[in-house]
Amino acid sequence: MIERKPCPNVQVNLQNCTCSYGSCEKRGKCCECIRYHRENGELPGCLFPPEVEKTYDRTIKRFIDFHSQ
Repeated sequence: MIERKPCPNVQVNLQNCTCSYGSCEKRGKCCECIRYHRENGELPGCLFPPEVEKTYDRTIKRFIDFHSQ
């Protein structure tokens, strides 16, 4: 089992986090957020513009579709 240390940058990360899912336990913990979304075939919400991020469709296909417009 991997011991997880508290994120030393969580307060700074929270100032710039654009994720609209406010109750997420990974909010502000970028390493954990990226790992979680990667394991689920997604990208983190911060890579999407606000109008797309709020749909919670964080699939790679949605990312490509948006940026191909």
